[in-house]
Amino acid sequence: MAPRNYILTLAALLMGTAAAAAAPQTPTRIKQFNAWGAYSYQSDKGKICYVLSVPTSEKPTDVNHGDVFFLISQRPGQNVTYEPQAMMGYELKDGSKVDTSIDGDSNFTLFTKGNSAWVENAAREPALVKAMRGGSNMTVDAVSSRGTKTQYTYSLSGVSAALDRIQDCK
Repeated sequence: MAPRNYILTLAALLMGTAAAAAAPQTPTRIKQFNAWGAYSYQSDKGKICYVLSVPTSEKPTDVNHGDVFFLISQRPGQNVTYEPQAMMGYELKDGSKVDTSIDGDSNFTLFTKGNSAWVENAAREPALVKAMRGGSNMTVDAVSSRGTKTQYTYSLSGVSAALDRIQDCK
């Protein structure tokens, strides 16, 4: 289960800083599906739904990673469908890439901005989501603004059920 501060942080980030300050929204957990939770909330741009998970392991073990999670969002009012995003508890190195692999086979490159990363080639987003649905584990490799190489492992157990639950987000 994702801690409450993760969910509130995520809501603020998805809404944008100004909108979050003006009208903070508390996401509602729809249901937990093993390692993945399904959530929704109402923003000024319409309903937002997302699935979220936290890593099962973090490397290196001797650094403070902060709040780290991976999510896939649906924002119908903004014509966004199944947008994967990695969010770190620290700033990522400017110009760095985040490498994501599913079961060590399917590899995807994400571009970074601040503490987040998105699929570099948006046309590959559906392929990443499909690989996640069919996989067991996902590994995310990143570099912090301080140059620390980090690695996160996520269980993909429940991601398909969670995604199915938010499929009709409206």
